[in-house]
Amino acid sequence: MAAAVAGDRSALEQLLRAHHDSVRAVCFRIVIDRGGAEDATQAALLAIARSIRRFKMDSKFSTWVYRIATNAALDEVRRAQRKAVPTEDESLGRAMPAGADAADGIVESMALQAALAQVSEEFRVPLVLFHLQDMPYEEIAEVLGIPVNTVRSRISRARQQLRVILGNPGPPPDRHTQDPEGHRGTP
Repeated sequence: MAAAVAGDRSALEQLLRAHHDSVRAVCFRIVIDRGGAEDATQAALLAIARSIRRFKMDSKFSTWVYRIATNAALDEVRRAQRKAVPTEDESLGRAMPAGADAADGIVESMALQAALAQVSEEFRVPLVLFHLQDMPYEEIAEVLGIPVNTVRSRISRARQQLRVILGNPGPPPDRHTQDPEGHRGTP
């Protein structure tokens, strides 16, 4: 990382390769549309490459990368909202990337993928970062520039929206709890 920040092109390429799948996974879950997610992934990787020299090593590199990926994905969502959105059910099937990799495991079925697409952006983004990227609340708060309690609230609301969309409005047991020290566990 230090070499990339110092201008070593080979080190930068190595960093981009190492973080490509994570950036891609975040973009796919926020944007939902395959083409838009690919565009967001490329935009994020370009933004990382262009601004690597400005990275101040006072925070985690992955947090900085996720912030850039999230912003690129949200920009793509906003661009897509200005376009006509297809409404046929088959278009939802195209939202899942072909040859899904391990990072795509959070959404195991097309029904859940389609439901995730219906969750409002404000709530979907922290949910994706929490479940897909396994980020603690504090890091999500840093990436999104919002308080930790707002992150908790938005994840809770995203889960509620998903339950309603999937036809199960009752509160299920929370499978991903977090203790005050930020460690994950099950209740």
